[in-house]
Amino acid sequence: MFDTTTTALLRAVFNEVCEDVSRYETVARTHVASRILEAATNGDTSPERLKQLGHEALHDAPTTWR
Repeated sequence: MFDTTTTALLRAVFNEVCEDVSRYETVARTHVASRILEAATNGDTSPERLKQLGHEALHDAPTTWR
């Protein structure tokens, strides 16, 4: 579990990265969340780095329409 400060940071980063992604794009949003959480679990809690990883994950996210 993360402390409340880290949890708030992760939520803010996720919301910023996914602000233009429909809430119905669950595959892409889940992929982004997974990458952000993985980085944080490994100790990377730099907001800039988490945003970068989130944007990379969004770019590489699988789509449901393929």
